[in-house]
Amino acid sequence: MNLEVKNVYFVGAGGIGMSALIRYYLNKGCNVGGYDKTPSPLTSRLIEEGARIHYEDDVSLVPECFKDKASTLVVFTPAIPENHSELVYFRSNGFEIQKRAQVLGTLTREHLGLCVAGTHGKTTTSSMAAHLLHQSHVGCNAFLGGITKNYGTNYILSDHSDYVVIEADEFDRSFHWLSPYMTVITATDPDHLDIYGTKEAYLESFRKYSSLIKPGGALIIHTGLEMKADVQDGVTVYEYSRDRGDFHAGNIRIGNGDIVFDFVSPKGVIHDVRLGVPVSINIDNGIAAMALAQLNGVTDDEIREGMKTFSGVDRRFDFRIKTDRMVLLSDYAHHPNEIAQSVRSIRELYSGRKIAAVFQPHLYTRTRDFHKEFADSLSLLDKVYLCDIYPARELPIPGVTSKLIYDNLREGVEKELIHKEDVLSVAEAHDFDVLLILGAGDIDNYVPQITDILSQYK
Repeated sequence: MNLEVKNVYFVGAGGIGMSALIRYYLNKGCNVGGYDKTPSPLTSRLIEEGARIHYEDDVSLVPECFKDKASTLVVFTPAIPENHSELVYFRSNGFEIQKRAQVLGTLTREHLGLCVAGTHGKTTTSSMAAHLLHQSHVGCNAFLGGITKNYGTNYILSDHSDYVVIEADEFDRSFHWLSPYMTVITATDPDHLDIYGTKEAYLESFRKYSSLIKPGGALIIHTGLEMKADVQDGVTVYEYSRDRGDFHAGNIRIGNGDIVFDFVSPKGVIHDVRLGVPVSINIDNGIAAMALAQLNGVTDDEIREGMKTFSGVDRRFDFRIKTDRMVLLSDYAHHPNEIAQSVRSIRELYSGRKIAAVFQPHLYTRTRDFHKEFADSLSLLDKVYLCDIYPARELPIPGVTSKLIYDNLREGVEKELIHKEDVLSVAEAHDFDVLLILGAGDIDNYVPQITDILSQYK
């Protein structure tokens, strides 16, 4: 990448991952602009911070400074269609154009990349790791896939650290652009079969990713994964999980709204680690984050303090109401195994309570490929409200609707097909003790109103 770049233009500026790069280049003093399809609170904040963003695909709206190809880098997301007129303009005029993942790849070659990959858990784990490093004497830069509650952003900048924490996304094989110094792999449950086609191709993609770790670095991989790692000479491989592996938890204590355990590692034991977000899946996530931090010099006391003060990530086990009478939780879970883990964690915390969820499936292809698995996971609930599929980048597929999941829910589970606009009526009926809002689409936009409605029952 041309290090003399003065102008950076983002096609798809409103994505959570793109916005972190926008902030990075604004911080470097570059002119930053871009296009996104729709306004959002995030794009509004980026504009306030200095980015020049518009919402129509129109070359005439691109400010003149970004039409100088000698000093302009264009960054785009795979979700942008090939016939997007601004992207076509930049391509036909010979601009330097890179995917977001390519830009992140450059950062991992210029710095020590601490990356977190996996079907699920990567946003929370990478955010935990970034917090552990940032609040320690080590420090870090970070490009994350969610807004951290500790910092109110998905981007952390250090003026002294050479470490960069990056969420490594397997969609479109994006993580193959990276050159990690160390990486965590949390899970390899098949996903994105619209891209990969088969489970085998998906697992092969993770094998390829493991081969990109720099000699002298490390792979920290969850126990029991199907993938076969293929690391270079000089790369150390560690395993981790809740209850076994080189890094694991011991003496787990769950109760009174707290989770406390001992962190067991090749370097010894850190006693009485307390989770700032006390849900059981965060034991696994925390073990991985602590392993990454410890291997890079964060002290035992800094790890213990960092885990206790980690406040979580928006839409990842995001408690909006948490009282004896009513619990409301927003979670980004959009894969069957993620949903199962979320529900089991909630069951552990709220045994004997009526637990319901509003679920908005994400993508027609994912619903087509995994509708039976979604039904199995959602059947762990007492009641399920199923919204229409959120299409994201896809066109409808004949015969693929939320009813595929609905029809496969187990007998005994209360169920209802709704439109997303109906969620406020669901809240008003409050036929539950605990309500989960699940999905990676736009259902979260209703959470503030749902919170207002349910707050009266606190």
